[in-house]
Amino acid sequence: MTKKEIILLPNSKKVLSHLGENIRFARLRRRLSAQQVAERAGISRPTLHSIELGLPTVSIGLYFQVLLVLGLENDILQVAQDDILGRKLQDANLITKGRSPKRTTPHE
Repeated sequence: MTKKEIILLPNSKKVLSHLGENIRFARLRRRLSAQQVAERAGISRPTLHSIELGLPTVSIGLYFQVLLVLGLENDILQVAQDDILGRKLQDANLITKGRSPKRTTPHE
């Protein structure tokens, strides 16, 4: 099975690379070897290396497994938590003319 090439913009690549770097630093701060984390996460060392590089070809589930091993699984809940743009868009849609209630027809 061949891997599908994922095309990302340079800024997106930087974000993933930064994520991978953060994961690597978290592992090193805990003084865990790549082998230990890979075994505990149920992945290979090359896959862990790919995660630490921030490669987009690794599934989010495997990123989560590594975060779980590092005790950082709840950090994933921070993603999109403070959605400033989404809230502004939602608020913009709330400022609309109100519709009058639908007329109801009497049932016979």
